[in-house]
Amino acid sequence: MKTNNTLPARKSLLKAYVIGIGALLTSISVSAQTTINVSYNGAPDAEKNAVHLFASNLKSLVEEKTNGELSLKLYPNSMLGEEDERMEQVMNTPSLNIASFAGVSPLFPEIFVSAIPFMFSDFDAARNFFDKGEYWKASKNEFYTRTGTHLMAVVEEGGFLAFTNNTRPIRSPEDFKGLRFRAMDKSQVALYEAFGASGTPIPWTEVYMALRTGVADGQMNPPMYIMLGSLQEVQKHLTLANIQYSDQFLVANDELLKSLSDAQRTALNDAIAEANEKNRQAVESQVDKRIQFLADSGMEVYRPTTEELLAFQQVGQPSFLNWLSEQSIDQKWIDMALKDAGMK
Repeated sequence: MKTNNTLPARKSLLKAYVIGIGALLTSISVSAQTTINVSYNGAPDAEKNAVHLFASNLKSLVEEKTNGELSLKLYPNSMLGEEDERMEQVMNTPSLNIASFAGVSPLFPEIFVSAIPFMFSDFDAARNFFDKGEYWKASKNEFYTRTGTHLMAVVEEGGFLAFTNNTRPIRSPEDFKGLRFRAMDKSQVALYEAFGASGTPIPWTEVYMALRTGVADGQMNPPMYIMLGSLQEVQKHLTLANIQYSDQFLVANDELLKSLSDAQRTALNDAIAEANEKNRQAVESQVDKRIQFLADSGMEVYRPTTEELLAFQQVGQPSFLNWLSEQSIDQKWIDMALKDAGMK
């Protein structure tokens, strides 16, 4: 009786074929996945850094909505470079970047118009300005024309800016006279000078020591950043003046967006909108808790009256508008913004 050796051979061949097909499919699946770098400032701490909270939620939502076809790799703490370097990267490589005013303004100085002090009374007013206003629509179009990149979202980073200092309570513009303040950029220097104080740009990483050693008497930031920098240890007085809406900007590379399928692009846009809404809810819900933490830590918290806020606005806003005109910013941008904010 003959032994049929062809059957085992065929089974072995079939097994090898199946394994080969599986490996091929796995290879195709892996190669089909697109990894997108996302760079931004601040520590990878969702509790203290709202920008990281946004990036973390965006990562989860994008990967969920695309079934893993798109994957985000997060680079917090400016791991891919400072603001100017990261903006250059997003302009030249398929990536995402969450930029502050320091990153956007050299390419689009008109962004400072959105930071006109005392322009928004509350969160709803600020969000409506960016969600529905003509200024922001025009800004997105102009930014793309100049840079070839897209402003995808306005990311809340901690609420409204407040004044702090270690000398005396600030309840009126007159209380600023003679004080020295840390400024984030030249627009803040102009605001301090309008109040009779002096302003000096100091990097965020040096703010704590500058306040501790008396190089500066005060600064302005939302409660979240005061906590993030432990500034309550070196600042006594906190004035909740709702100076400016605290935000950053999600920027997307054009080549990246064009490389996505329609379904992937829709999923990315939906994920951005959802992550932004989650961020807004988280930021607003924690403002009072953070203010209470600062009070419990020894800061004297002052909430200006409506009349006192108006006094800050009447001094600070005209000076800032004058500074904008000195930067050769076309008046049309200012007019659009003030109209959108209900101030014109």
